[in-house]
Amino acid sequence: MTETRTSATFAAPIVEAQSWVKGLTFPADRPLINVSQAAPVDPPPTALRQVMADVALNNDDVHLYGPVLGLPELRAELASQCSARYGGSINQDQVAITSGCNQAFASALMALTTQEDEVILPTPWYFNHKMWLDMIGVSAVALKTGPDMLPDPQQAATLITPRTRAIALVTPNNPCGVEYPASLVQAFYDLAKSRGIKLMVDETYRDFDIRNGAPHDLFKDPDWDQTLIHLYSFSKAYRLTGHRVGALVTSREMLSEVEKFLDTVTICPNQIGQHAALWGMQNLGDWLAGERAEILERRAAIEQGFSVLAEKGWKLLGLGAYFAYVQHPYDISSDVLARRLVSEAGILLLPATMFMPTTDTTGAGQLRIAFANLDRAGIGTLFERLQDLTV
Repeated sequence: MTETRTSATFAAPIVEAQSWVKGLTFPADRPLINVSQAAPVDPPPTALRQVMADVALNNDDVHLYGPVLGLPELRAELASQCSARYGGSINQDQVAITSGCNQAFASALMALTTQEDEVILPTPWYFNHKMWLDMIGVSAVALKTGPDMLPDPQQAATLITPRTRAIALVTPNNPCGVEYPASLVQAFYDLAKSRGIKLMVDETYRDFDIRNGAPHDLFKDPDWDQTLIHLYSFSKAYRLTGHRVGALVTSREMLSEVEKFLDTVTICPNQIGQHAALWGMQNLGDWLAGERAEILERRAAIEQGFSVLAEKGWKLLGLGAYFAYVQHPYDISSDVLARRLVSEAGILLLPATMFMPTTDTTGAGQLRIAFANLDRAGIGTLFERLQDLTV
């Protein structure tokens, strides 16, 4: 087959993992535990679905093309709430609404890079970020994290070359769950600013951060938009994964370039989804606080119950948002183990080899557990099956 842009990268990990369960059946008293994907499985709350139905029935405009950069009302609301949350000044025309946060990342990179440029990604990395860089011919430069799963700005500084265009962080992190301290995010911002490159901060899971208040102070810099590219998703907060609504916050100049890309790909974000996100931001604050409390309860269940696995040699390397990142005790690679877990334990999860360069062997000993859809009892069952595993 002729080399193409898509053949330059690996198979989509979630799609590959889902193929492992095809043709298999699981008994009713031992159903499959699916902890492979970081997405809510429940629909939006009833009140929000009613708003979406009303919009679809009564607002004819939502069935037409909308503004390329998104609904002005949603852009303004996000700008206002981000300004309040982070203590900075963000204007509506520094916000674009995108078809999911993945598209926010993709559009920013299209506006920022050209062939053979470089972007620094901490490893384990979010695989869709790596896939997009592969497909546009931009090198992903691996920044290996430490035992605490946090990247080192000083080490990142040694990786910057004349071709480096950005450093991309995800916090709370996917796949590791760890929440980057404000001082660490600031250090990366200062590094990027001093070297004339961009800092991309993907905060898809910010609504489930265990910390209260602003997770960093980057927006307090009056010139933040010359360095910072901020990414966000409404999917996790309001259960809108199928409606694809994300956001990109950066300079007006960059958004004028982003607009070119978006106009040729989707033309406009999903209109009904945007109205849902706007209504959610304006009306579901208390409900979202309850969602956060539930996720933090599940996080606590992981932390409190992990001792049963620790006794078997497992290690909890990272925890937060939707994820537990663990080291397994077996003398087999995690990609082999993950496949065996489907048939032998009724568990579907992702091996860390999907989040690592092929040259980094540490991924062979690690796994990601996306626990957001398991309650405390379900987490207990997950641990019981892992505890009983014989390899």
